[in-house]
Amino acid sequence: MKLLGPFALLVALYLAVCLLARLVAPGMMFLRPPARAPLAPETIRLQTPDGITLHARHWKNPEAKFTLLYFSGNGEELGALASYLPEYVKAGFSVLTYEYRGYGHTQGTPSEANCHADARLLLAWLNENGTPSDRVIAFGFSLGGGSAVELARTEPLAGLVLESTFVSAYRVMTRWPILLGDLFPNERRLSAVHCPVLIVHGTADPVIPDWHARSLYAAANKPKRLVLVPGGGHGGLETVLRDDYWQTLRDFAATLPGK
Repeated sequence: MKLLGPFALLVALYLAVCLLARLVAPGMMFLRPPARAPLAPETIRLQTPDGITLHARHWKNPEAKFTLLYFSGNGEELGALASYLPEYVKAGFSVLTYEYRGYGHTQGTPSEANCHADARLLLAWLNENGTPSDRVIAFGFSLGGGSAVELARTEPLAGLVLESTFVSAYRVMTRWPILLGDLFPNERRLSAVHCPVLIVHGTADPVIPDWHARSLYAAANKPKRLVLVPGGGHGGLETVLRDDYWQTLRDFAATLPGK
C-alpha cells in the first residue's frame, strides 16, 4: 500500500508524457510550408466532404502503364514537388500528387486522419478519370509513407513504394515503442498490405536511420524488395544512384500485373 502512491505518480507522469507527445507531434511532423509559387493552370481542385479545397497536380505520361500516387515528405508543397516529380514522368510513369492540408495554397489542418481521407479522395479521382486502382502505385517519401501504407492496406493497389520512411512517427525519436498513441504505425500496418512492396533507403540518412527500412522490410509480405543506398541521405537518392534509381523503379513496375 505504501508503494501505491509512488506507483500512481509514475503512471500519471507516463500518461502525461504520452499526452504531451500526442499534442506536440503534429507540429513537428507537419511543418506547413508557405506557397513558393503561384498555382499552375493545370492545378486540380478537389473538394473534401468537410469543405476543404485540396490542390493537386497530375502529370500524365501517355505511354505509362502505372500512375504513381505520390505522397510527399514534410515541408513540401506543390511548388517544390513540381521541381522534381516530372523526372518520374520521364522515367515512364504518370504522377498524381497533392498538398497536405495547411501546406502551400491549401487550407485546413493537417493530421493523420485527414491524410488518409484525402489519399482516398485522390485515388477516387484517378478511378473516375480512367485509372483503376490496380494501375496505381502508392509512393510514399518520408512522412508520405504513412499515407501510402494505409492506402495500400485498404485498397487493391498495384504496388507500394516506400522511400526514406519510418516504422512509426514516435520511433523516429524514441526508437523503441515506449509511448502510447503513436502516429502512422507503418510497421504494424504493413502486415495487412498484400501488394508488392519496394523499400528504398539511404544508409547515411540522418533523419530516419536505415534500421527503419530493415524493420519495414521484415514486416512486409512477399513479394518485396529492399534497396539500401550506400552513403545515401534522407532525400536525393536519385542523385546518388543516378540511372540505377530509375531502373529500380522500372524493374519494380515490370513485376506488377495491372490490366
